Amino acid sequence: MAADDFEKLLRPEKPDHYDFSIEPWEVIHDWNLGFFDGNAVKYICRSGKKTGNSNKRSDDLRKALENLFEEYQKQLSLEKEISDGE
Repeated sequence: MAADDFEKLLRPEKPDHYDFSIEPWEVIHDWNLGFFDGNAVKYICRSGKKTGNSNKRSDDLRKALENLFEEYQKQLSLEKEISDGE
């Protein structure tokens, strides 16, 4: 299968709320972000761009905050483990 065919298979049509000059996944990959940090970037980038009555910018920003909080909790736990081991 050619790369172009594979690309079409994965995402035949890009959703409007992912119309960026730089894709969030490229930033996530280039910056070597983890799951929660990467999700926060994704939600921030697309906030306010989804269509429909139930899609509010505040919803995506809340999701970004939830992911950042999970990353924060994870980091606190790691730092505690390190300090307890010293």
